[in-house]
Amino acid sequence: MRNKAPLALMEQMVMLLVFALAAALCLQAFVQSDRLSRESAARDRAITLCQNAAELVRHGGGDLEAAAEKLGGTCTGEELCAGYDKDWTVSDVQSCTYRLTVRPVDSGVEGLGRARISVVEEASENRLFELETAWQEDING
Repeated sequence: MRNKAPLALMEQMVMLLVFALAAALCLQAFVQSDRLSRESAARDRAITLCQNAAELVRHGGGDLEAAAEKLGGTCTGEELCAGYDKDWTVSDVQSCTYRLTVRPVDSGVEGLGRARISVVEEASENRLFELETAWQEDING
């Protein structure tokens, strides 16, 4: 009669392999979940930042310099730029993780100002959020 020990050992090896595969799948799911959570948190912060910038630009009647001062950014010509680090605190635009940009857009209508506001992740150039805002301008001078 043959010894059944190798068969039991083979069964244990197969169970160990199945367990290792299940553990790898679970680990991969947790890593993916963590990545999605971080992306969602960054997108939520970008949405809030865009909304704040839109309100500041509208309230100031399109005055980008006043909005830049309150957002901690700089106004270069016809564009507002503000940089934020990985913790979303104001940072230098050259070494930032996230960049807020406000660019005026021609509305085609006299007395109506428009601007496009976006937040981009610098490393990947991934646009996290973008919106347009509009306001009334004084046409009487």
